[in-house]
Amino acid sequence: MPLQAQIKNFRKRWFPRILKRILIVLLVLGLLLVEFATYTVRQSFPQESGTIQLPQLKAEVTVQRDKWGIPHIYAANSHDLFMAQGYIHAQDRFWQMDFWRHIGSGRLSEMFGSSQVDTDRYLRTMGWARVAQQEIQEINAEMKAYLEAYSDGVNAYLKEHQGNALSLEYTVLKFLNPGYKPEPWQILHSLTWGKVMAYDLGTNFQSEVERAILLKTLIPTQVEELYPPYPQDLPAILPEFQKGKTGEDENYDETQFTAFGIEEVIESITKPMIALEQLIGPTGIGIGSNNWVISGELTDTGKPILANDPHLGVQIPSIWYEVGLHCVSKSAECPYNVTGFSFAGMIGVIIGHSDRIAWGVTNVLSDVMDLYIEKINPKNPNQYEVNGKWVDMKLVQETIQVAGNQPIVQTVRYTRHGPILSDVSPNLKKFQPKPLEIPQNYAVALRWTALEPSKLGYAIPQINRAQNWQEFRTAASNYDVPAQNLVYADVDGNIGYQMPGKFPIRAKGNGRYPVPGWTDEYEWQGYIDFEKLPKSFNPSQGYIATANNLVMRKYPYLITTDWVYGYRAQRIVEMISQKTEPISLEDVQQIQGDDRNLNAQTLVPLLQSITVDTPRSQAAQKLLQDWNLQLGMTSSAAALFEVFWKHLLADTFHDQLPERYFPNGGDRWYAVVANLVKQPNSSWWDNRNTPKVENRDEILRQSFTKAVDELEGIQSKDPKNWNWGKLHTVTFRNATLGKSGVAPIEGLFNRGAFATAGNGETVNANRWRANKSFEVTDIPSLRMIVDLGNLDNSVAIHTPGQSGHAFHTHYNDMVDSWRNIEYHQMLSQPKNVTDNTAATLKLIPKL
Repeated sequence: MPLQAQIKNFRKRWFPRILKRILIVLLVLGLLLVEFATYTVRQSFPQESGTIQLPQLKAEVTVQRDKWGIPHIYAANSHDLFMAQGYIHAQDRFWQMDFWRHIGSGRLSEMFGSSQVDTDRYLRTMGWARVAQQEIQEINAEMKAYLEAYSDGVNAYLKEHQGNALSLEYTVLKFLNPGYKPEPWQILHSLTWGKVMAYDLGTNFQSEVERAILLKTLIPTQVEELYPPYPQDLPAILPEFQKGKTGEDENYDETQFTAFGIEEVIESITKPMIALEQLIGPTGIGIGSNNWVISGELTDTGKPILANDPHLGVQIPSIWYEVGLHCVSKSAECPYNVTGFSFAGMIGVIIGHSDRIAWGVTNVLSDVMDLYIEKINPKNPNQYEVNGKWVDMKLVQETIQVAGNQPIVQTVRYTRHGPILSDVSPNLKKFQPKPLEIPQNYAVALRWTALEPSKLGYAIPQINRAQNWQEFRTAASNYDVPAQNLVYADVDGNIGYQMPGKFPIRAKGNGRYPVPGWTDEYEWQGYIDFEKLPKSFNPSQGYIATANNLVMRKYPYLITTDWVYGYRAQRIVEMISQKTEPISLEDVQQIQGDDRNLNAQTLVPLLQSITVDTPRSQAAQKLLQDWNLQLGMTSSAAALFEVFWKHLLADTFHDQLPERYFPNGGDRWYAVVANLVKQPNSSWWDNRNTPKVENRDEILRQSFTKAVDELEGIQSKDPKNWNWGKLHTVTFRNATLGKSGVAPIEGLFNRGAFATAGNGETVNANRWRANKSFEVTDIPSLRMIVDLGNLDNSVAIHTPGQSGHAFHTHYNDMVDSWRNIEYHQMLSQPKNVTDNTAATLKLIPKL
């Protein structure tokens, strides 16, 4: 038989058999791989039922989980309650806890190697762990006992679980850092979370840097046009206070100190700021929240309703962990019966309600960070000038351990104002300000309330056990950093507002720009006394609403000049005050899910008035005629307007601003453009890159045409098929391995993309950034509505889910409910908890 025929016959007879065998082998290997992966993944899933013995536990603890994986912990004493909380947090979220404590202490390089050295240098310069160590020295016996009990719970879990059994992330980390093993949990690790959150919620520091850098290319008047004053037609939180002097009335000119060549020193600190944002999400700008409380006089229950939705960066797992903490029998020793949202890594409930009171928080966005320009001795870099004399800096040695590499020793220099941030930049040069004849070296130091010992740790358990307004305010007096707007309600029918925090009283200046550190002119002279901070109890209007907006029109002290501009607040107030019928829980849910765009309220009339000369643009323009201004998920008009807004900002401002400071499209830009549209021939409208001089209407028409072109290119030629949710999606990314750049690894931990409604300034605040993309970056990280008439009617949701374990049922099972403004019941009464229990775990003392 010829060779060719033999080969043909072999293929015909044997190839199918070989292929079949190969396919069988591959199938078996695939099944084994799936089985191994499933085993590896499930190894870390928590035990939710049965019995576990814990050393140091004093009595039996019961943990009942509902269908969402939310645990209710029942203990006979405070020690066991917080120990069990530590154990349960570790069960569900230890990777997250481990990662956040490494951020708090500037030890990321120990986990992830040399890629995180610059971030660690920045964090060590901040020195959060050093401040937390000071707090430990000052802590009282009760708080120390609580934190030690919590640590004991975490460590009891760590003793029995390591590597794969802790979380899937540790399986992947073995390939990057084979020698890594989590250390025991310490009180220090619980205290540093407050520092990380204070930074995450901070804003003025970044705003000072931005304004100073903009002075390189803009005149002060132009910079101030980009940071306009709070609009007079938008609401204040406490409108009943309208008289007296305000701390914002003074018009200090601080720009002279940043316009003389020092901007490059200031700019040097932006690189590590950006690196840290990659880990914890965008900070400051865009980090807001809504909360409001409505008196029983206005509700259908006759009792208050309290609502809260904090806005934080998108992440998985959720930053929040929902939990119930219940003393089996309330007593002086064990006074807790509270349900709400905690942080994995810290004791207690941050936002929630007890059996007597409810509370919610929003960020004040207070100006508690000041940058000081320090004169450095040219002959001795470790000396700086104070009132004409050279003074020695405080030097602190820091050793950064780096996985797979040699340790790095860093010296942090401190002036009287705080750490020198400009040391972090490896390319720092010496600068000589132009007006001075004698050469000087300059550096930038940061003074910040969070770099001083805080009492925030005390505030959480004190709020959790408060029984009335007086006890709540006493607890709030310790809520010093980060400063928050606290709203309050109780079962007796009272509502209230308290702003707690440490707010500096400046000798001079308003904190908008970096200032000289070599004199006492701009020193802090202390803090505003707590009793003088804004508060309100049962106001006559019957409600209190906050959305990071101006607190009082007239207040004798400076809180900040960088308030959020009040668009979300305006919409909340409209929806509450315009109700003619008693307000129900369903009404409050509707407010939380509202997507009305008040920016469109300003610009749509102008868009309807301009002449567009193509059938395509005319068809698009018709979408705006009957639009209700809601940024709904499936809305065509919403897609058109938001894409237009992106182009309008680019066409108006990109020719004059540095790329890093291109408009992000948030509330400040609403206010900027609202002012500019009243000036059709403002120089901002002119594109300096073209020979002609453009005006407002030309730029509006140009931007509208670009929006139509873009949507036709990416979605459809038919405007009716445009869809906001397809553009405006949210992807929940793991802050570490989910951003590795390795697609299979990212696929393990990330979830999305999911269509969403709204934008950053709607009440349903799903922020996108016009200088980046339409992807959602910040979200209502939880929504809570508490009915003080019947606490078991209260509802909540957070996202993406309770569990920190990829592929667990509760890893991302709340996403659809969250994006559709749906809720689950907030269980609190024992019978209701029991009736809805899906699994029961007993923690018992180890004999």
